[in-house]
Amino acid sequence: MEQVAPLLQEPANFQMRTGCDPHEENFDLRAHGPLVRLVGDSSTQLGRDYVWQAHGYDVVRKILGDHENFTTRPQFTHAKSDAHVEAQFVGQISTYDPPEHTRLRKMLTPEFTVRRIRRMEPAIQGLIDDRLDMVEAEGPPADLQGLFADPVGALALCELLGIPRDDQREFVRRIRRNTDLSRGLKARAADSAAFNRYLDNLISRQRKDPDEGFLGMIVREHGDNVTDEELKGLCTALILGGVETVAGMIGFGVLALLENPDQIQLLFAGPEKADRVVNELVRYLSPVQAPNPRLAIKDVVIDGQLIKAGDYVLCSVLMANRDEALTPNPNVLDANRAAVSDVGFGHGIHYCVGAALARSMLRMAYQTLWQRFPGLRLAVPIAEVKYRSAFVDCPDQVPVTW
Repeated sequence: MEQVAPLLQEPANFQMRTGCDPHEENFDLRAHGPLVRLVGDSSTQLGRDYVWQAHGYDVVRKILGDHENFTTRPQFTHAKSDAHVEAQFVGQISTYDPPEHTRLRKMLTPEFTVRRIRRMEPAIQGLIDDRLDMVEAEGPPADLQGLFADPVGALALCELLGIPRDDQREFVRRIRRNTDLSRGLKARAADSAAFNRYLDNLISRQRKDPDEGFLGMIVREHGDNVTDEELKGLCTALILGGVETVAGMIGFGVLALLENPDQIQLLFAGPEKADRVVNELVRYLSPVQAPNPRLAIKDVVIDGQLIKAGDYVLCSVLMANRDEALTPNPNVLDANRAAVSDVGFGHGIHYCVGAALARSMLRMAYQTLWQRFPGLRLAVPIAEVKYRSAFVDCPDQVPVTW
């Protein structure tokens, strides 16, 4: 039986956090049910009278897994081919539907196999060691976010893409400036243009002489079946989806573990326990609070609510992972809890293709950090830790001492 969802004013801070936790306004929203309608900034930006907000685990998982009734395309163009997707979204797989999504996903998947990840681990460990050398040289105290969490994910991605070592520093700088939402649109547009020019040149070089990196492998194996614009879009998607996510997970992960020191020892209680710590941190923190909005392409009933074709749905991954429908005591960090199927890396066809690589990087980062600095602690009260305005939730600085 269909119900009438409440129509609520969008809270001012519901997309923010209180430290590692969801803002309390999220819990106030969930008191109205797992699926509500909101009027406010989000509905205005999407050009709708209202948007749906999903924050219950079962509802979020169902919507994320339903590509027959929902699309992630920026505009309502489901009936058209992907040639009609705006130029800036070409190749960005998170905005594609089958069958083109399937075609591009098959190109990416071989680059993230366990075997390839194992081959990358020595290089990633070297990056981690180098950055922790810099932390030690700087302090104590030292900013763990700027010296360690930010560079590790970015430089690992450079290795994956095959960015020449001499170019990596400037490449990472452009990424950071391009994702800094506190900067004006004009300034970010200039950095975006320079970033795109660099990718154009990189792709051109890989076409002529493909190496063993991500781009080189795709060019060698798929050739003319993938366009330069698609390659650039795939790179952009990996950068936006990977760099800030890893930086946020390292930074927030350190804060969460320092607040729950009994969990740190589990990092060294064997591979299975270490993996459980990482998985629990992904569930507990969910740095990508909300994936791309889902647009209903036909009328569909979810949790007794009629979502009409043309309606947008915003899914809160963070709140879904903090739902008792998923696990008991969800607001407690507990790596000893029974394994759960959280949505920290998404669900369905848009599940993060680099999730296994991210987990491997995080495990190495946390373990090596506490091996090097067993007495690690915050150099300021946690309430003084500042957070940045970016596409993915992330601490701006994490001052530590040891």
